[in-house]
Amino acid sequence: MDDEFGSGYARVLAGSLVLAGVGGRTADQALAAGVEPRKVWLAVCDVQDVPEERRLGRDIKIKDGSSPL
Repeated sequence: MDDEFGSGYARVLAGSLVLAGVGGRTADQALAAGVEPRKVWLAVCDVQDVPEERRLGRDIKIKDGSSPL
């Protein structure tokens, strides 16, 4: 969430945005209840209209400069 929204706003979303995709809980509540982090992230993406191409996170370059995938 920090990569997509910035650390400050990510914390606000995690604690206040109610997500139907995880039972009407916030991300913090869902994670505390044992919901898989990926399911929580995808629920956030749905509500916040994160484009499909950004739902896997940003590519991290490995030492030789290539993509890890």
